[in-house]
Amino acid sequence: MAGTVIYDGSCGFCNRQVRFIRKLDRRRELCFLPSDSGKGREVMLAAGLAGTENDTVVYCARNRYYLRSSAVLNILRDIGRGWQLVYIFIIVPPFIRDFLYRLVAANRHRLSGRGEGCEVV
Repeated sequence: MAGTVIYDGSCGFCNRQVRFIRKLDRRRELCFLPSDSGKGREVMLAAGLAGTENDTVVYCARNRYYLRSSAVLNILRDIGRGWQLVYIFIIVPPFIRDFLYRLVAANRHRLSGRGEGCEVV
């Protein structure tokens, strides 16, 4: 298994992103856990986050925890199929990448609505 993705399972935007990634992950190497699940909270705590912090995507791979924009870039790199080219944005300083990530995260419920529950476990 390549890695585990922790995401906000009560967010429609996040659920759509998980469905998109699952379609790309044809080898089924990624595991997805909602942040409000027991195992999801465990991984978040291990990554140094509060167990209730659901606005941060966490990617656990290669015995490391990647957060926010670094998580997104590493997920796309690991999926491959051309998406690894996006990883070039890792050269952008994290404070800039994470600023943009936080803008999207702060508005994610407005982008898609909150009522769409978790369907990927």
